[in-house]
Amino acid sequence: MDASARFIPTDTGAADDHAAARLAAHRRARRRATALVLLSQIALLAAFIGFWEYMTAFDRQAAFMFGSPSAIAGFLVTMASDGSLWRDTYVTGVETLLGFAVGNVIGTLIGLSLWYSRFVSRVIQPFVIALGSIPIIALAPIIIIWFGTGLMSKIAMSTLSVVIVALVTSYKGAIGVDEDQINLMRTLGASKFQIFRKLVVPASLTDIFAGLKLTVGFALIGAIVGEFMSSSEGLGHAIFKAGSLYIIPKVFAALVATIALALLLTFLVGKVEKRLMPWRRLG
Repeated sequence: MDASARFIPTDTGAADDHAAARLAAHRRARRRATALVLLSQIALLAAFIGFWEYMTAFDRQAAFMFGSPSAIAGFLVTMASDGSLWRDTYVTGVETLLGFAVGNVIGTLIGLSLWYSRFVSRVIQPFVIALGSIPIIALAPIIIIWFGTGLMSKIAMSTLSVVIVALVTSYKGAIGVDEDQINLMRTLGASKFQIFRKLVVPASLTDIFAGLKLTVGFALIGAIVGEFMSSSEGLGHAIFKAGSLYIIPKVFAALVATIALALLLTFLVGKVEKRLMPWRRLG
């Protein structure tokens, strides 16, 4: 009996060491895979830019129609030097962030709340579909009449671009909760609000954050469309003005800034997701 007891800690320690070694090996493999993906993406982007530069270097018509990476880089440097790049990016970023936040808060709250009543959700479903089918650009004249030509109209456009998607994704997450878990909580005496707060909301986070990542682009599109319609600054204004003057490289320069802004916002959403859903890191 004593001899067996002496061997138990040794076996447990060896198992722990083996598990730690496997976990370390798994993390190294993930880092190598991530590095390989990143290098492949950089190589693909470099090849595309090189091909683009080569095709426009000796063809003036192609250079006029499609610009060239070197000309785009030159406009980026110029815009950064005179401050217009940072000013326009800041303006569009503020509009996008506010519209993104307002639209997702409203849409997510409504979508989760619909879990309380399937009857209400069925009643409003056709209205949600109808609102979601309206092209956002068709609402721009009405939005300008209602909110004017200032910041509020861009925020409204961005919010409307986001709210339906946020509503649908959050509702999908809420109704997708395992019924067995809901019934288990009911047998334990949990109220409907406790089930909603402790089970439905946490279980819906995966769909909610998938919607958040999707709506970053929609919020940005709404802000850009609003700037197309009426603005004196912002990346949408820069794109519209450069396009009106047929300065194609400057259009692409503003588009590069827009893409960078979208990637930054998506990255921030991913960071928040990891903070609120730490178990996702274990995958």
